[in-house]
Amino acid sequence: MSVQSTGSPDSTRIRGVVAAIATPLAGSAPDHDRFISLARKLLDGGCDGLNVLGTTGEATSFTAAQRMGVMTAAAKSLPLSRMMVGTGAAAVGDAVALSQHASGLGFAGVLVLPPFYYKGVADAGVISYIGAIVEATKEKATPVYLYNFPALSGVQYTPALVSALVKNFGTRIAGLKDSSGDLTYAREIASIPTVDVFPSNEGTLMDARNGGPFAGCISATANLNSTDCGKAYRDGDTPALARAVAVRKLFDGLPLIAGIKTLLAHIHGDPVLEKVMPPLSALPDPAALKARYQALN
Repeated sequence: MSVQSTGSPDSTRIRGVVAAIATPLAGSAPDHDRFISLARKLLDGGCDGLNVLGTTGEATSFTAAQRMGVMTAAAKSLPLSRMMVGTGAAAVGDAVALSQHASGLGFAGVLVLPPFYYKGVADAGVISYIGAIVEATKEKATPVYLYNFPALSGVQYTPALVSALVKNFGTRIAGLKDSSGDLTYAREIASIPTVDVFPSNEGTLMDARNGGPFAGCISATANLNSTDCGKAYRDGDTPALARAVAVRKLFDGLPLIAGIKTLLAHIHGDPVLEKVMPPLSALPDPAALKARYQALN
């Protein structure tokens, strides 16, 4: 099952293979038609769910209105029960508005970066920020997933902070996506009851499948290797997992988002998919990455 009920009629838990889906562009705005097409291919091609408008989706490069537009387009064409959406913002008012929009549409969860401009903030400030989102989405009790990516946000959801959030808001804190790469940290968070943890590396899928501490993975490279990820998670296919991990290793030392979009354009035969939003830029040598990818297939 790709979605597991928590026992509450108003919430679901996504588990398994979740692609942090890229956002195709039409000029300097999201291309809704291409986004829907890519989402369908991923959901039909091994993904249990999608993380919309995360880091790979370049969410913080879009206006709040553009982000809401992507959400609305998704709601018209895609199964929102299989989708969480990034709603974090530096301004709490923007984060609240985005989360309310997602909740009203019926997304299975909101994925929330901590407020990321000020550094060294007290836990109490982050608790107030998350509390505003919890309160704004209480009508549908939309699950809140914390997004831990301190390398970019500069603010960590420490184990103490996550425990405090669970103490304050209970099961509304449904889980955490960890992009720190620190599996010791991820396992510590997973020991907090009711918190589903999704590392960003496909290599943890067997652990998730075999009753380990993780609920699955939320991965940028699942845009490219979802079929093998699905075989690994659902069937225990170790060669498929090895292929999926090999795809991820292609990006060592490369700008990940530009690289993902380069290969999406290559795989789907659509050069438009290669475009990234400023301040990101295209790969200087896309041919080299394409050649390494081709060598795996």
